[in-house]
Amino acid sequence: MSSVDAVRAAVAAVSDPELRRPIGELDMVREITVEGAKAQVGIVLTIVGCPAAARIESDVRQAAASVPGIAEVDVEVGVMTPAERKALTEKLRDGRPARQMPFGPDSLTRVILVSSGKGGVGKSTVTANLAVALAEQGLAVGLVDADVHGFSIPGLLGIPAGTQPTRIDDLMLPPVAHGVKTISIGMFLRDGESVVAWRGPMLHRTVQQFLTDVFFGDLDILLIDMPPGTGDIAISVGQLLPHAEVLVVTTPQAAASDVAIRSGLVARQTGQRVIGVVENMAAFTLPDGTVVDLFGSGGGAAVAEALSESAAVPLLASIPLSPALRAGGDAGVPVVTGDRSDAAASAIRDLARTLAEQGRGLAGRSLPMTLR
Repeated sequence: MSSVDAVRAAVAAVSDPELRRPIGELDMVREITVEGAKAQVGIVLTIVGCPAAARIESDVRQAAASVPGIAEVDVEVGVMTPAERKALTEKLRDGRPARQMPFGPDSLTRVILVSSGKGGVGKSTVTANLAVALAEQGLAVGLVDADVHGFSIPGLLGIPAGTQPTRIDDLMLPPVAHGVKTISIGMFLRDGESVVAWRGPMLHRTVQQFLTDVFFGDLDILLIDMPPGTGDIAISVGQLLPHAEVLVVTTPQAAASDVAIRSGLVARQTGQRVIGVVENMAAFTLPDGTVVDLFGSGGGAAVAEALSESAAVPLLASIPLSPALRAGGDAGVPVVTGDRSDAAASAIRDLARTLAEQGRGLAGRSLPMTLR
């Protein structure tokens, strides 16, 4: 292999941090020359002001310098032409028309809705930590914050205020935090805005755009943090994703568990399958061994039993009340990474392993096959 070919191979293997694909595959590598120990490398970015520009340039420089005999590297950075960007977006869509949802019944991505009957049960905190725990197992994970009026996922994952998706023509690339590709309405609000006062049609359009215009790439699991209750968004998601699975989050308190049952029943009315119940803020153990059930007990089991009348619904996890879980959410550091010894973190990681081991059945889906 010539020096030029060696440098090209090394540079082409550099991964775009937003698209999570090698830049050679994305046609971002241009002319490469080598004169003695000096390499001149040309690359193009997708857009002007690409937020990943500095990282890509640095990675390209390091990759070229790793080739034996190369001691100096100059990187020339340009920008794709409109025609090149169009070709790239078509490649990313893999033949799908623009604004077509990639998570239909034939998709290999497992879609799991995390719902609750009422607010204040820690549903979003569970969702954020579950997403990170799944990503830590090597799964490709996406997270949609569909709780438009009460969005909190960006803060829980430590995504800085003002962070927005990168746009490549009509595609949006979601920010990545702790290995999770994430989208939320909070990323689109202007400075000073903190309230979304929308009604049904706007809510439906927002969720639909999250599912069609955001490029998540190939995902193993897409988690959707649902708003509490059984309102407009629950109905819209039921129409858009009738094949999705549902996790119901409750607390042990009867006032929460009684309401949580309704979210599972509504999901079934749209054809979705309730795969389990998660009990949050369960009893915790003090250092002296005393067990404190601040919110009572039995709520998770009661919800699972009530939803098991037509099909078995297990209680998949009981997550103890945890100061570390709360503090991690406030700091934007999920407890599953920030305090791995915490009992709540352990319970969430166990839940992630259970879901990962379940997989998703192939029944009722057409699989890509080629006859030879």
